[in-house]
Parts: sequence; C-alpha cells; structure tokens
Amino acid sequence: MAQGSRYKLAFRRRREGKTDYRARLKLISLEKSRLVVRLTNNHTIVQIIDVAQDGDETLISAHSKELQKMGWLGSGKNTSAAYLTGFLCAKKALEAGIDEAVLDIGLKSSIKGAKIYAALKGAVDAGLYVPHNDSILPADERIRGEHVAAYAESLSDEELKERFSQYIANGLSPKDLPDHFEAIKQKIEEGS
Repeated sequence: MAQGSRYKLAFRRRREGKTDYRARLKLISLEKSRLVVRLTNNHTIVQIIDVAQDGDETLISAHSKELQKMGWLGSGKNTSAAYLTGFLCAKKALEAGIDEAVLDIGLKSSIKGAKIYAALKGAVDAGLYVPHNDSILPADERIRGEHVAAYAESLSDEELKERFSQYIANGLSPKDLPDHFEAIKQKIEEGS
C-alpha cells in the first residue's frame, strides 16, 4: 500500500468500484427522487429512490423477474426487457403519486442507445417525467426486437435452434418477439 503524508486512501465503495461519490453528490443535491437503473448479468432492476437521513429509501421497485410472472418468455437482460421493466416501474410510481425523477445510471458508461436508456424510454413512455435528450434513446424497432426477428428470419432451421436455444426452450420463437413484446406491454398497461 502507498505511504506518505500526501497519500489519501479512497473510500471503500470507491475502491470496490461501486460508487462514484462525485456523481452521487450532484444527484443528491437536486433533492428529487432518482430513477435508478441497474443491469446484472441476467436481469434488469429499475427503482425509484429517495435520499433519507439514515440512507437511501427505495420507494418503488421493478425487476425483470416480475415480467416472467406476467408471461414474458424472453431474456431478462435484453433491451426489450429493460424497456418493459422501466415501463412497469413508472406505472407503479404513477400509482403511488410519484410523477418525476432524475436518472441515475451508477458507474455504467453513458452510451447512446444502451439498455439503460431503453429502461429510461420505458419510464418516459409510461408517463414519468425524467429530463433527458431524445437522441440517446434506442430506436423503437430495436426496443420491440424487430432486429432479432429479422435476423431469425435469415437463419436456417438448424441455425435458429442453435443460436436461439433459450428462446425456443421457453416456448418463444425469436420471429415472434415483437408481437410478444406488444402483448406484455399491453398486460402492464391494463394491470395498472
């Protein structure tokens, strides 16, 4: 470990790569609820969080596992699932009387059209006000999974079974992903 009178040890969560304290301080100073989007290896988590004296308080939470309970047969980590999870979280927030938030992407890189922004688009489409620039949002065709369906159309049956084995095992043809997406979105809309 480095030594010396000028060496300053970083906070533990900064050393572990979990928290950017400079960005967090800016978000907290806004005194608004945060729309927190976190992506794991298999799922998408979208939450509305407020800062409290004793720590952060989660007001609303939506997880891509909830989509599976609604009948979602696709992956919990793709762009479509991120959009639907954001959409579900915003619907819950509006029911609870929360109508605006500020996006918190954590330590993820801000990349145009990323899954984080698909979740943001879902929240905005549901009616939650989140300040953003429309140029960073992914295209609607990509969110619905039309690019996956077009790619699946170009494959032979053997290649399709090999490359989309998880979809097929769940009972969903990748060619039907856009229609399945719209059906689940409609269920979320009707459920609120």
